[in-house]
Amino acid sequence: MSEIKVNKISPRTACGTTTLGDSGDTFTIPSGVTITNNGTANGFGATGAVNWQTTVKTTTFTASAGEGYFVDTSSGSGFNVNLPAGVAGAIVGFKDYAGTFNTKNLTLVPNGSDKIGGVAANAPLNENGLAVTLVFIDSTKGWLVTDSGLQDEAASAQFIAATGGTITTVCTNFKVHTFTGPGTFCVSNAGNAQGSNTVDYLVVAGGGGGGEVLGGGGGAGGYRESPGTASCYTASPLGASPAAAIPVSVTGFPITVGSGGAEGTSGNNSSFSSIISAGGGLGRSGPGTQPSGGDGGSGGGSNGYSPTGTAGGSGNTPSVAPPQGNDGGRAGGSSPGYPAGGGGGATTAGGFGPTTSSNGGAGGTGATTNITGAPKAFAGGGGGAVYTAGTTGGAGGTGGGGGGGADAPSAGGAGGPGYANGAAGTPSPEGAGPSAGGNGGANSGGGAGGAGFGGGAGPSVGGTGGSGIVIIRYKFQ
Repeated sequence: MSEIKVNKISPRTACGTTTLGDSGDTFTIPSGVTITNNGTANGFGATGAVNWQTTVKTTTFTASAGEGYFVDTSSGSGFNVNLPAGVAGAIVGFKDYAGTFNTKNLTLVPNGSDKIGGVAANAPLNENGLAVTLVFIDSTKGWLVTDSGLQDEAASAQFIAATGGTITTVCTNFKVHTFTGPGTFCVSNAGNAQGSNTVDYLVVAGGGGGGEVLGGGGGAGGYRESPGTASCYTASPLGASPAAAIPVSVTGFPITVGSGGAEGTSGNNSSFSSIISAGGGLGRSGPGTQPSGGDGGSGGGSNGYSPTGTAGGSGNTPSVAPPQGNDGGRAGGSSPGYPAGGGGGATTAGGFGPTTSSNGGAGGTGATTNITGAPKAFAGGGGGAVYTAGTTGGAGGTGGGGGGGADAPSAGGAGGPGYANGAAGTPSPEGAGPSAGGNGGANSGGGAGGAGFGGGAGPSVGGTGGSGIVIIRYKFQ
């Protein structure tokens, strides 16, 4: 065997090409020899190779280019690995040592402004037994998976996962959680920007109770909704800017669903995360020293004994943007009809009788949304009561408002349609009571109808406002 010992091999002319051997020859590099490349390697495939480290990683660490790591997340709740600075051709690898990535993620954290799969965000690994190799390519795509060619293997936990309430799947890729009572929205995976990391919401408070004795209609519960763009549905007009979908984290979000107000009382608040919707204002009972309806998410209507033009309760109280409701209807005057004002609804104010012989004021119109996968109306106002023969109690607003009561031969107002329909108001023979306002629809946030006069044979009874609801929607795959 011949041996040549030199310090440098150069081509015969400057910038020429030196060829080692001929086709079919083999060059052997002995054990212990290190070859360092300070130039450009062409024709070798990847510009680097993964050198797998045999010391298992069990806590957060910083990876080095050219190295692969066996990672054991079983002893904690998962941890991070900080990727090296992105240099074209840099390569790193990771392997789930204990088969626990599904419940205890290893999260890849890019260096500075580097990206993973074109997204400047962390990428959790959550598939048990996963082995993944990534190569940094450029500033546009950053680190790309090369062992399978499927980038989602480096971000397989990119969609939100959660439990709580009644869960339905709509439009193939979206989950809807409906809470008709108190509960907890428990997020087990917060997702990321590649898939989903925000949720849309609808939060409706309990509607106000209707007033008695020619009572005003109860105001609808406050209505607050995100725009729907985060989970692809058509929101109501109230889901406009500056409302926005809510980012979530891995935690439990308490849900409050407000009950409807009993006769002459306001509804109760509903809430999710930072969103609080105010209960609907009470429909004012008559006769009394406070003729105006109560303030709330939407305002309650004034009672029929009030002087003509007496204002209803103020809606959007407390004030939020977009507004969560509207004002209650004013009184239409006294004898002979005593028409009471309707409760305000999510999109329009409560109605009123312009003359003393008018019908009771109609409840304000609620809002219609497709958050459940089909159009549903919520937060209609309750109808105001009336007394005069030949008139009609105010109709409940679309969105579950209850109809206003009356005294026969006047007719009670119709209940408003919605997520759950409001009940119609009922008449009674004049002076022979009782007369009742219709209840608001359950979980519609509808205001209740006010009651007619009733008379000496029995009391009139204002309706009970509809309970509220909380609905959360997000992309899950």
